[in-house]
Amino acid sequence: MVYTTFDELIAAAKSKPHTARMAVAAAGDSHTIEAVLRAREEGIVSPILVGDKTVIDEALAEFGATVPEEDIYDVPDLAESARKAVALVVEGKADFLMKGKLDTAVLLKAVVNKEHGLGQGRTMSHFTMFQVPGYHKLMVPVDGGMVTYPTLEQKKDIIMNTVDTLRSMGYDNPKVGVLACVEKVNPKMPETVEADALKQMNLKGEIPGCVVEGPISYDCATVKEIADFKGFHSPCAGDCDVLVAPNIHAGNIMGKMLACTCGAKMAGFIVGAKCPIVMTSRGSTPEEKYLAIVISALAAEKRAQH
Repeated sequence: MVYTTFDELIAAAKSKPHTARMAVAAAGDSHTIEAVLRAREEGIVSPILVGDKTVIDEALAEFGATVPEEDIYDVPDLAESARKAVALVVEGKADFLMKGKLDTAVLLKAVVNKEHGLGQGRTMSHFTMFQVPGYHKLMVPVDGGMVTYPTLEQKKDIIMNTVDTLRSMGYDNPKVGVLACVEKVNPKMPETVEADALKQMNLKGEIPGCVVEGPISYDCATVKEIADFKGFHSPCAGDCDVLVAPNIHAGNIMGKMLACTCGAKMAGFIVGAKCPIVMTSRGSTPEEKYLAIVISALAAEKRAQH
């Protein structure tokens, strides 16, 4: 299975046999509540709101909505609300986690707590999906939000996180392109050396469940005609699902370029933990938050089934 649009993902999330339970830390800002209510109305999630109850009630009132009292936890302190939301997942009362109006660092501190957190010994990374006009399916550029300068081992983890997530959403054998500015290994360009090393790991079965190509340029990864013209032959040529950036700067620039100047829709969440973590930026629209909830709920559902 390969998804080509977010509408297909939304339809898949709506058809889930079970409604995912989502714990929202520091719930109460209107954009988050709007996205949560939309997802609830469509039967995608059942929200559990953690934070200042007065603020939460005021935000719900803006939309003429209510949430059962038992699904609101009055925890005004931001750090404590993060810990409580994480605890709800750990205790099995929630299937995945969402960040409300609090700093990312505060939530991550609770997530990575060795005794009570959601870590599972693998590097956590940022998973993003883009619906890009002109590309024939959803594109997954990583990692533009978590790992600053990933080592080779961390890049392996990023790929495995991403592939595991896609497979949990129904993908069969995702095509992964490890990006560089050229398609040949150049010892003076460490990014190309590591890209080739990741490809070899894949061929040896060390990165299973996908096809890894690298080094590969962005144009060869996304446009088959250009790859053919350059004489670059690969199953991934012009057909990559995943694009692995060499560092956070390249990944972040790529993502913002697609969203800000190419008219792309996007959604993302944190992977590599025990559950999906919706961690949108402060500038995210209610639509982006909603789409992030959709794909996280779908990943959480499929992961639970596996």
